[in-house]
Amino acid sequence: MSTAHGTTTPPGVPGPRPWSADPYSDALVTGRGPLFLRRTDGWLLPLEVERWCARADAVDLTVLARCEGTVLDVGCGPGRLVAELAARGRPALGIDVSEAAVAHTVRLGGQALRRSVFEPLPGEGRWDTALLLDGNVGIGGDPTALLHRMGQLLTPRGLLIVETLADVDVDERVSVHIVRVADPRGTAGPAFPWARLGTPALLRHAARAGWHREGQWSAGGRSFVALRNRDGRDDRADRDDRNSRRTSSAAEPPKSTAVINSQRARKPSPESPVANR
Repeated sequence: MSTAHGTTTPPGVPGPRPWSADPYSDALVTGRGPLFLRRTDGWLLPLEVERWCARADAVDLTVLARCEGTVLDVGCGPGRLVAELAARGRPALGIDVSEAAVAHTVRLGGQALRRSVFEPLPGEGRWDTALLLDGNVGIGGDPTALLHRMGQLLTPRGLLIVETLADVDVDERVSVHIVRVADPRGTAGPAFPWARLGTPALLRHAARAGWHREGQWSAGGRSFVALRNRDGRDDRADRDDRNSRRTSSAAEPPKSTAVINSQRARKPSPESPVANR
């Protein structure tokens, strides 16, 4: 977690970046909470800062084992997943609106850009796998719009792995603040739209956005759904295309350099799907 969008700014137009300011940045610097999302009615959702700042755990590894080809981690946070993929020699890029998160990812050895998912990104339409974990399906408060955007970023029939709220049927769109402590008077960031989805709700939104379910599993109290991008291409031709891309990725590792500012990336070359400066 996380890449969020501003309260009144529509998808596709850069707006306020609530995750880029205190208290979220402070928590990433220290690696500790407590940190919460607070709804306007006072309800609090704990944010797992300590887990996000640690190394990828056994549950994370079950997700990474399913990744195909090049991987885009949307809302990469402090970068544990991107760093783990990099350590395994897998081409991967994290994006996050938090400068502290991107800097942390780079320190761990991963590549990351300070960017919203709704802004132009390197390699659009050429990523093999994308991740929406740690609640990041809530980005922007409009799951269907986010899932449409993910389809634009991935290859035809690309793979999207989403973490959900288990098998409860929750479909909630709210306005929230990030707060440092469970105190209504505690330090709070600006309000922004957010969504919370259980697995049934995710599958409904996914179907509207042109995805179909390829897999579903739970591990360590967390739940995940694997979605496949549908575009009508022949499956055999698509498999050949993905195999060719994997071979190319292995033969020519990314030559790009991670950045920690918001400058736009130049359009990447087909040989280098990970971020260029």
